[in-house]
Amino acid sequence: MTETRLLVENDTLMQAADAAGRAIPPVWPLASSVAVNPYLGQTGERLATTGARLARVAGVGVTMPRSWYQARLADGRITDDDLAAALEACPHAARPKSLAALREAAAQPERRPHALPTIAEMAADHSGIDWEGLIADRISHWAAAYFDEGQALWKAPKRRGPYAEWRAMATHDLIPEIHGLRGFAAHVFDAPETAEGVIARAAERLGLAPAMLETYFHRLLISMGGWAQYARYRLWQVELGGGTDPIMAEMLAIRLIWEEALLAQYEEDIIDRWERVRRSHAAPVEPTADLVVDEILQEAAERGAQREIAAMFAAEAPERGAERPALQAAFCIDVRSEVFRRALESLDRGIETLGFAGFFGVATKHRGFASDVEELRLPVLLNPGVGSVSGTPDMAEEDRQARFAARASRAWGRFKLAAVSSFAFVEAMGPVYAGKLVRDALGLEPAELPDGPAPRLDPALDLEARIGAAETVLRAMSLTENFARLVILAGHGANVTNNPHASAYHCGACGGYSGEVNARLLAGLLNDPEVRAGVAARGIEIPADTLFLGALHDTTTDAVKLYTADVDASAHGEDLRQAKDWLAQAGKLTRGERALRLPRAGSAAEVEPRSRDWAEVRPEWALAGCRAFIAAPRARTLGKDLSGRAFLHDYDWKQDEGFPVLELIMTAPVVVASWISLQYYGSTVTPDLWGGGNKLLHNVTGGIGVVEGNGGLLRAGLPWQSVHDGEDFQHEPLRLSVCIEAPREAMSAILEKHEGVRALFDNRWLHLFALDEAGQLAWRYAGDLEWEPVAATEAKPRLKAVG
Repeated sequence: MTETRLLVENDTLMQAADAAGRAIPPVWPLASSVAVNPYLGQTGERLATTGARLARVAGVGVTMPRSWYQARLADGRITDDDLAAALEACPHAARPKSLAALREAAAQPERRPHALPTIAEMAADHSGIDWEGLIADRISHWAAAYFDEGQALWKAPKRRGPYAEWRAMATHDLIPEIHGLRGFAAHVFDAPETAEGVIARAAERLGLAPAMLETYFHRLLISMGGWAQYARYRLWQVELGGGTDPIMAEMLAIRLIWEEALLAQYEEDIIDRWERVRRSHAAPVEPTADLVVDEILQEAAERGAQREIAAMFAAEAPERGAERPALQAAFCIDVRSEVFRRALESLDRGIETLGFAGFFGVATKHRGFASDVEELRLPVLLNPGVGSVSGTPDMAEEDRQARFAARASRAWGRFKLAAVSSFAFVEAMGPVYAGKLVRDALGLEPAELPDGPAPRLDPALDLEARIGAAETVLRAMSLTENFARLVILAGHGANVTNNPHASAYHCGACGGYSGEVNARLLAGLLNDPEVRAGVAARGIEIPADTLFLGALHDTTTDAVKLYTADVDASAHGEDLRQAKDWLAQAGKLTRGERALRLPRAGSAAEVEPRSRDWAEVRPEWALAGCRAFIAAPRARTLGKDLSGRAFLHDYDWKQDEGFPVLELIMTAPVVVASWISLQYYGSTVTPDLWGGGNKLLHNVTGGIGVVEGNGGLLRAGLPWQSVHDGEDFQHEPLRLSVCIEAPREAMSAILEKHEGVRALFDNRWLHLFALDEAGQLAWRYAGDLEWEPVAATEAKPRLKAVG
């Protein structure tokens, strides 16, 4: 094989390693987990091309089984018009030549993809030894210690990067040699000291040609599961702060050393097969005719759903009262808020609700009372703009006592888990916990929402900056006039028990934390007399009797907590009494609607206890079912049942001079919503790769994520129970339809300015629609900054709505 080996320039190698690393999606740790688009590294290509790529590197598809689409064709959810339109919009040369040919192809069963094998897999096929499984086990054993976020009592050293630390461990690890990999420790000891050196040596020893590098490197990183994704998160964080990190190349180097060792041992037996694999990696990534058909079917399903959205806009909406609102309540754009907003508005014509990203424009690095942990309560696409802390300057003694209590609690916790004392602790103290276990088992423990001292902004933020922030947020919310006496700003969170993925139920716009801090900070800002005077000078007159009040919507119980202790509400007693009554009624209505979807919840009364049931794997459905993002005046959707499937952002383009708010919406909330939508999509269509596995088998590792059972690779993505109820899917995997009421020219200009956002729409990871002056779905973005009219047939309802 020596004569066929091609030396590759180091720059080419490292560029390919970097590209492969960026093809891996990041995964955030459990403490602050957020939804991530698993196709983040493939947004520059269409779905069928991504299908060809992931078939090669992971052996998975990117769409549902053909039977899923056939069922929709049979019941009318996909029509011939949908198929014909999707076929016409398909740009691939391998597309069917006619609608009849498409139907015939769609009736055939899909072909199961197979990944190109690694050297480890080829060696396993020859020897009968599960080398890929052994590699996963040894890498997981090391990575759980190296990346540990505080779960381990005895921490692994982290003085150097991952490759150096792994190499130091692997030179003393005899398990590979016990399984038959001769001289592996010596092989690692003799390896170059840098990741770049390892990659260069492996390229020569494995005979890697330039054309095959990117997908072969991608294949190896994919085989490392969630550990590669967590390394990608670490890179994301460093780059967000303006730095660089070779971490992905170092992870790749670790995996390449295994490939080198196995090829050296089994070269004579697998060389012919390895040559064929090398040629396959060198071939261009191009979609097959089957994958093109799958892409067309997926778009047809989405067009069917878009007809239902168009019909919703075409339906007549009730009018709001023209007088001053009796109550205004701003909620996060989260799809769960849609149900509560609709219920609340149904109680009185004087109630107005608004939708805005749940961090409420306050991108804060927050430190809780008596805590030294900095929580990034903001979208993960952003850096914090301000700092905040819970409490007031005169709480020094309370702070000291709370810190002492926190340290005592940590010491007690470590004593419970320590190797020497843990068994004695269980034996001696176990009976003390019996009562709590019984109360939890019977669902008797009361749910608790975050409370504590009011948060305050960093005092270094001067008055002019505070005024500017207040004006920006109010204009972005389209809340610039006709203020109610009481304006509630409701963040959201979820109270769940015994659930490692608890933060995934919180607010994605708040970095995986609940949203009460941001809501309370904004309320404090807007109640500040100096800030009000400043925004009045800029054209936003807030009445003297208007009170802003922070709140928290618990999406598991649909209770809303009002933080009345933050403000002087003495002049608003009746307003508060009425608001609490309305919120309680809305919560009951919302629980009743959600009970229809939740397993074993026959009524509203059976919803609330799920939050404190430590055996409940589905406390709520979170964002399952999301399919649309709407940025328009609330009047366009008022009173219309969107079934908790739409992100609702209030926006009035006529108040948006120069379109800075539109640009913000399209480049931040829309992108965050796309991450959520595509995480649910990937966890549904490809649960083995992008899903989190079975909750019943989960064990937390490193404080980072979960593994299934007692080991294996880190699992990222949504657990199966988050998208499936045990009998059927609760998430319909459709790429998000973004509907915005704004001039097409303004949206095109923003897409032209932001190439990354444009790629999402040009390559159909998102669909974009423009509403006309009458609030109708009038124009579809066709790609390449072109628009086409929405056909009249697209505004007709489907024959059967999705359940």
